[in-house]
Amino acid sequence: MATNIGMMDGAYFVGRSEILAWINSTLQLHLNKVEDACSGAVHCQLMDAAHPGIVPMHKVNFDAKNEYEMIQNYKVLQDVFNKLKITKHIEVSKLVKGRPLDNLEFMQWMKRYCDSINGCTNYNALERREACKGGKEASKRAAHSQSSAKGTTASQRAHSSHNANARRNDVPPSGYSTNHAVKASRPSSSGGPAPPAYAEEITELKLSVDSLEKERDFYFGKLRDIEILCQTPEIQHLSVVGAIQTILYATDDDATVVAQAQAMLSAPSKEADPSSPIAEPLSPIAEVSDEKASSENQKRKTINNFDVDAAAMATLSPRQRVSDASDVHCSGSPLMTC
Repeated sequence: MATNIGMMDGAYFVGRSEILAWINSTLQLHLNKVEDACSGAVHCQLMDAAHPGIVPMHKVNFDAKNEYEMIQNYKVLQDVFNKLKITKHIEVSKLVKGRPLDNLEFMQWMKRYCDSINGCTNYNALERREACKGGKEASKRAAHSQSSAKGTTASQRAHSSHNANARRNDVPPSGYSTNHAVKASRPSSSGGPAPPAYAEEITELKLSVDSLEKERDFYFGKLRDIEILCQTPEIQHLSVVGAIQTILYATDDDATVVAQAQAMLSAPSKEADPSSPIAEPLSPIAEVSDEKASSENQKRKTINNFDVDAAAMATLSPRQRVSDASDVHCSGSPLMTC
């Protein structure tokens, strides 16, 4: 059962004309555009056709015009999805706007689902729609549109055959200009509705514009996420983050921007270079320990010198000791003469 299908599934390549023909034949409606089903009532009845009796049709409003009325229809549809354990997400906020692309994609999924369960057969759409609010009026509008469309087609055929006979009977005079005939045969560019071919082309262009806008919003969101990540204080100082920001904030389409970003990445960093000397400050504990070590070494030197002097004095004779003392103090003492 096709509850979740990928975007590359063949269901999303079904054309708009085929979708409209399927809806109109299944529900006996006369929709001209896929976005005419944005109220959600058509989706509810399609699910009722696929699973007869599961949709409370008395809660469905075919006459919904405002968004809050449409949302009630989508609530009924969501309840049906929950009963059937269908995990398809309904983007109500986009569907009620009547955008062609969003409604086309969701209707393509609906067709794929109904085809996968072989539903929508032997279904009396008019009888089931009578229980809905505005269902009778919708059926009347559909019948009137179908009859008027048939009458318009018949009149167009009669008019075209009459014009063909008139062209056969009309013989242009000998002095009639060929260029003038060509100009007269061209339709007037001012006034009148657009031909059906142009209307279909306009609809295709609208779908293309909607697709491009969705793609633009998708990639803009990705760039915004990257920008927010680059502004994180923990990584903001990194060179790779600076290179990314250089590309993000470039104001013109210049090929040198990428070269500048690569230069920022290849530039040598003092923090990352292991050969560069790094002066690390000593902690107070290390400084105190160094001072204690130096003072201990000084004390050891003083004690060693004192021991050496004492040993030397012990080996000297009394006369040598007096002589040394006289050598040291004779110049400063007034009592001793040299």
